Amino acid sequence: MCLPRTILLITALLVSQSIFAQGSAFGDAATADDIQTVFWAAFPDGEYLPEGSGTAVEGEVIYQQQCLACHGVGGKDGIADRLLRHTADEIAENPKLKKTIGTYWPYAIGVFDYIRRAMPLTAPMSLSNDDYYALTAYLLYINGIVDESTLIDKTSLPGVSMPNQNGFINALEGIPTRYDFANEK
Repeated sequence: MCLPRTILLITALLVSQSIFAQGSAFGDAATADDIQTVFWAAFPDGEYLPEGSGTAVEGEVIYQQQCLACHGVGGKDGIADRLLRHTADEIAENPKLKKTIGTYWPYAIGVFDYIRRAMPLTAPMSLSNDDYYALTAYLLYINGIVDESTLIDKTSLPGVSMPNQNGFINALEGIPTRYDFANEK
C-alpha cells in the first residue's frame, strides 16, 4: 500500500520539475553589462585592463589598511608572506617562499589580475581599479621591479619586465602567437 503512494509522489515531483524547467523560473539571459561586471580577466598583453592608475606611494597606504594583517610588514613575515623576494637561507628554511612576485610571476599583469579578483581576502573585488593599480605598483616596488614613483596603468603595466618573464615555456601548441610571449623576439 505504501509503494503506490511513493510512486505517485515521485511521478508528481518529476512532472513538476519538467514544468518548471520549461519556464523562465531560472533567470534571464545575461546582458553585455552583466557580463562586463563579472568578467575580470586581463591578458598578458594588457587586453581587458580597466581604466585607472596608481603609484607605489599610494599603494603603500592601501597595503597598510587592507593587506598588512595577512601579508605582514612590507610583504614579509605575515601568514601569507609570498609577496617579497626572500634570501636563499629563508627559502631553504621554508620552500614555499620560492614562488614570490619577484621570483616567480612571469607578467606584472598577472599580479594585478590576481589581486583584483581575490583580494582583500574578506572582500574580493571590493576596491577601486585605482586602488588595485596602486597595490600592484607597491608590490612591484618592494620587489625592486619598478621605482616608487612609477605610474602603473593599463598602458604602462604591460611594459613592466618581470625577472622571471622568460622562465616559462609554451606547452600548448594551440595558443595563438599573440599570447605566446615566451617565444617573442
